[in-house]
Amino acid sequence: MLSLFGVLNMGGQSLSVQQEATAIAGQNMANVNNPAYADEHLMVQAATPLETPTGEEGTGVEAVSITSMRDALLDAQIAAEGSVAGSLTAQQSALQQAEAYLNEELGNSSSSAASSSNGLTADLSSLFSSLQTLSTNPSNISDRQAVIQSAQQLTEQFNQVSSGLATVSSEMNTSIQSGVAASNQDLSQIASLNQQIMEAQDNGGTADQLVDEREKTIEDLAGYVNLTTSAQSDGAISVSIGGVAMVSGDTTPDSLATYTNADGQLLVQAQNAGTPLTLSGGSIEGSITARDGAVATLQSSLNTLASQLISSFNHVYSGGFDLNGHNLQSVFFTGSDAGSIGVNSTVANDPSTFQASGAAGDVGDNTVVLALANLANQSMAGLNNQTLGQSYAGTVGNFGSSLQSVNEQLANSTSVAQMLSTQRDSASGVDTDTEMTNLLQFQKAYEASAELITTVNEMLATLISMKTE
Repeated sequence: MLSLFGVLNMGGQSLSVQQEATAIAGQNMANVNNPAYADEHLMVQAATPLETPTGEEGTGVEAVSITSMRDALLDAQIAAEGSVAGSLTAQQSALQQAEAYLNEELGNSSSSAASSSNGLTADLSSLFSSLQTLSTNPSNISDRQAVIQSAQQLTEQFNQVSSGLATVSSEMNTSIQSGVAASNQDLSQIASLNQQIMEAQDNGGTADQLVDEREKTIEDLAGYVNLTTSAQSDGAISVSIGGVAMVSGDTTPDSLATYTNADGQLLVQAQNAGTPLTLSGGSIEGSITARDGAVATLQSSLNTLASQLISSFNHVYSGGFDLNGHNLQSVFFTGSDAGSIGVNSTVANDPSTFQASGAAGDVGDNTVVLALANLANQSMAGLNNQTLGQSYAGTVGNFGSSLQSVNEQLANSTSVAQMLSTQRDSASGVDTDTEMTNLLQFQKAYEASAELITTVNEMLATLISMKTE
């Protein structure tokens, strides 16, 4: 049977446990708006009972450990979804920038016709419309000037779009480099936190808040690159990227680095191993995918379109005669692609040199200019037997489909991430109502323990008084 002093000790121990539980509830409530924080609970158990002739007699309660309500499976799912969202967000950003430079109303299929008052569609239409007008009066200087101005507007638009897409690619390279630097910082931070967690566990602690900080860092890293983690018995987390170990215990055996391949593309490798990495998620992979995928395809298609326009136009134009009856054997369009296309400066400075006639000395002949106007409806082998307008509409439509696909995938990923976050908040987030209820419970338990101590104290005083009488 417990003595009065044993009961007094049991009350004091209960006070201590309720006080610690109250402090943890306060810590939880203080971090209610901290997304990286996992709810903590004080795990308690009955103290070792006392064997008596009448059976086991309880000796109170004792605190066992402070446990973080973290769900490792949900954490892994959220990190994985973060990699998906990171990739899609980077792709969306790149394609939206390219869309702005393209300056067209994008369709969502290759059959959609691009349309914009300021885009290449309008400029192509304007050029061939001005040629059609000139064909009715080939010697008219004003109409010749209109053709030249339309051509200059078209070439400037080609140049601007090409330059804009080059800017997007350059910005993606910058994003890749900054992502690599940020990833390496996260890797170093994870190794440092591993060391602190291992030391805390070696000293008998749990380091729950360090674990929270490490999980936040892992999820930040996952936004840059898709990764694989594995928990170690000593409390550390190992991290691998593309099959290469990046964090092992408190060390970083390797890190990320950029390199330029034979095609001049900026890619990522393991710095120490020198192994090119095939990334499957994260913003770095998303930047590479957008740069070498939809943006590169768009740039290539525009170059092909410009090249076909230059060659087909110049082929017809070079056989014509100007207002002076001369065949200068010159070209109208200079350059070779969307970035370099331009209008021959001689023609631009002197509309009379525009070779519109098919016969020397016959300024009213419209053979050449009419043939140039008819190029608008001519299918070209270099454009998969499509006209210039059809080819461009297909290019814009395909790009629009790519952007729409990324938008839809990102919306789905965001929805999944939100669902997982909600599940984690339910499992390990701080619930203010629950904590308030716990506080009341701990308060009442504390008051009851204090009342027990008061009662035992009075009993001891009575006993001492009886012995002194």
